Amino acid sequence: MTSRSMIFAASLALAFAGPASAECYADYKAKQDNPLRLHYGVAQVSDGNCSPGAAQGELKPRLASAGWTLLNVLATFGPEGLGERQASAGEFYLRY
Repeated sequence: MTSRSMIFAASLALAFAGPASAECYADYKAKQDNPLRLHYGVAQVSDGNCSPGAAQGELKPRLASAGWTLLNVLATFGPEGLGERQASAGEFYLRY
């Protein structure tokens, strides 16, 4: 195989491999009524919803199905922000 055909083959392999999947997470606040309960949590959201506004649209129905009302999404971030939020989120770390 010539170097030209090897370069072509490598280029094709990269083209069909697709983009690498990035990880996106959101931290949020939610509540339940009667009795009032509040929680802070961290959830994974799809890469296409990696902004606070878009993450809110994805998280709202997830939380509602478990009886929670989403109050707000504080921020979105990558995997580098998980460690510092785990203790604060407690049982709601990557739960929803």
